[in-house]
Amino acid sequence: MASGIPYFIVDVFAEAPLHGNPLAVVPDADGLDAGLMARIAAEFNLSETTFLLRPERAGADHRLRSFTPGAAEVFGAGHNALGAWWWLAASGRLGDIGRGLRLHQQLGNDVLPVTIAADGTVGMVQKAPAVAGGHGDRAALAAALGLVPADLVGEALTISAGSPHLLVEIAGRAAVDRAVPDARALQGQLRVAAAQGCYLYSLEGPEAAYARFFNPTVGILEDPATGSAAGPLAWHLGRRGLAPWGTEVVVRQGVAMGRPSRLAVGISPEGAELRGSAVLAASGRLHIR
Repeated sequence: MASGIPYFIVDVFAEAPLHGNPLAVVPDADGLDAGLMARIAAEFNLSETTFLLRPERAGADHRLRSFTPGAAEVFGAGHNALGAWWWLAASGRLGDIGRGLRLHQQLGNDVLPVTIAADGTVGMVQKAPAVAGGHGDRAALAAALGLVPADLVGEALTISAGSPHLLVEIAGRAAVDRAVPDARALQGQLRVAAAQGCYLYSLEGPEAAYARFFNPTVGILEDPATGSAAGPLAWHLGRRGLAPWGTEVVVRQGVAMGRPSRLAVGISPEGAELRGSAVLAASGRLHIR
């Protein structure tokens, strides 16, 4: 591959640079094979790097491939996709967005709708969520999280909208912030729950939650904003009757890391639409062959 591959760093779910979740976006990546994509993602060492390619599925406008620093390819429609679409709109590659746009993205084999509002806000319909399992050993899970069983509320459930994550309700923001997971122990508990990552959350009132995300299975100690978990969480609050269908749930995340993030999710019985924006933090070129 010729030298001089452009890249862009965008901070997703943020209102200013150095907030939110940083994402590396590499456009025009059709000439890169999966192995090189994984190595580039390891070089950036961000939670995910997204590569933009020509679509393979009918009806899709762009194909996205996202990799973690540990070389795992992920397929959820989270900050990895929302940040890439924000960059496409902000860079002018989608043309005039003055009246908004409706497009489609290919993630793995799925083709999902994307909307771009006139102000650049991105909305992404996620894959229909499904409960994929649960975790019944409260004591073992609490110990892996550095908490006590009394900190956990109800049953922890694995819910997937493309990436299976274990949702664990915690009794208050202070307990969420007190969590100090043991990566190896948490990995074992996630295997029990057939989950990839762990989303701790506390309820903050009507249609609001406070969260932290840990994903040792793909080498992410903590993630400041996780759309692939926030969507299933908001939908789960709807199915529990804690947030009315048709409303927007707001999840605050990244506060404990000093990277405050705001994730908005519209919910219906059929699923979730993740909404948010981003800011450009950096750009440059990769000088590799």
